[in-house]
Amino acid sequence: MVGDVPVTVPVGSKRLLAFIALNGRAAVPRSLVAGTLWPEACEQSAYANLRSALSRLRGIGRKALDVCPTEVRLARKVTVDLYHARSLAQRILDPGVPVEDLDINAATVDQLSDDLLPGWYDEWALREAEQWQQLRLHALEALAGAFIDTKQFAGAVAAAHAAVQANPLRESSQASLIRAHLAEGNPSEALDEFERYTHRLRDELGLRPTPRLCHLVDGLQRPGSLW
Repeated sequence: MVGDVPVTVPVGSKRLLAFIALNGRAAVPRSLVAGTLWPEACEQSAYANLRSALSRLRGIGRKALDVCPTEVRLARKVTVDLYHARSLAQRILDPGVPVEDLDINAATVDQLSDDLLPGWYDEWALREAEQWQQLRLHALEALAGAFIDTKQFAGAVAAAHAAVQANPLRESSQASLIRAHLAEGNPSEALDEFERYTHRLRDELGLRPTPRLCHLVDGLQRPGSLW
């Protein structure tokens, strides 16, 4: 994006831009770029593919990179949404930052709700996506708790919902959602979420919720419940 205008980038060059961006501001050796993006090619072919990907980057796309004979790095003027989202997640998880200093709102949830490179199956992309997934899930769960502490219950439900949608079988995310409903004074919604999770966990994994999760809904069970 340049401002609010999308920029079209060829697929091969898009992989190159993404890989360089995921390395932060560090210079990346050409040998590492070529070997990672084209692991099945011989060294000569991998370098040729890298040169081709660089040559197809024209105009604004080409200006996104600083290219040297031996290395490639992201241009200083380029901003990456992921950097800001990571920083936000780390700040939320920092025990040294008081809740009142977080300045949390609906936009905070939005910044932590997107997957990284969905539909990409390169090993390096999957690894980065999983690391981001774990970081943002922990941050969303902590964010839900922070919203509860400041009595922003709609935000708490939204943050917990985002975590559950990202991983429906993750019990800590489900616990955050149940706590948010209970804090808002909606025990029936908390119980509905618990029952949906119980059925899904049983059907997909053959497991039952832990006693810790069951404890959250003690006294709310309906006749004929599974737990």
